[in-house]
Amino acid sequence: QDQGTKELMRLYMTIHSDHEGGNVSAHATHLVGSALSDPYLSLAAGMNGLAGPLHGLANQEVLKWLNRVESDIGSDVSKEELSRYVSATLNSGRVVPGYGHAVLRKTDPRFTCQREFGLKHLPDYPKFKLVSKLFEVVPGVLAETGKVSNPWPNVDAHSGVLLQFYGITEENFYTVLFGVSRAVGVLSQLVLSRAMGLPIERPKSMTTRWLENKFGQAGE
Repeated sequence: QDQGTKELMRLYMTIHSDHEGGNVSAHATHLVGSALSDPYLSLAAGMNGLAGPLHGLANQEVLKWLNRVESDIGSDVSKEELSRYVSATLNSGRVVPGYGHAVLRKTDPRFTCQREFGLKHLPDYPKFKLVSKLFEVVPGVLAETGKVSNPWPNVDAHSGVLLQFYGITEENFYTVLFGVSRAVGVLSQLVLSRAMGLPIERPKSMTTRWLENKFGQAGE
């Protein structure tokens, strides 16, 4: 499996290395770097953001949910059983981790390339088969609610399962791998920002008067 691990790391490091500035870790790195802080300090800011459970821990949340599914109904289940389970999850007020994206309105291409890797290297792995069944079931169930603008899987729906298959089972280490990969993208952008002489980033602020003029005073 050593060669497979190398191929997985090439894939994982590539697809997690982006980003534009629209996520916490990339934006935090850019923000601190815009003050001409050195790259180490800038990246440290981004990694602190990545450590948040709503950002860099998402694939761990997916694994926890997959384990719960296997514990409750097993991994070798029909699509009908899985559909009922997903509906029950949503009806209980919980979410299905690994689905939806703040920007994308289609299947995340990073999910797709991981799925292609899985079909080639681990088609019979129980957790991969479960992820595949969920891919067929979850979007339809989410769409039926009428409340979800993007019912498609994102990058986190798959990455943890691939890491588990190749023996990387220390889940707290996943964020480290994510961070190593993300550093390639955000530090490249930091170099470009310096080369272009981009100014310090200052968030816009608004006054109470502006809010009143825009939306009217409370009680009106």
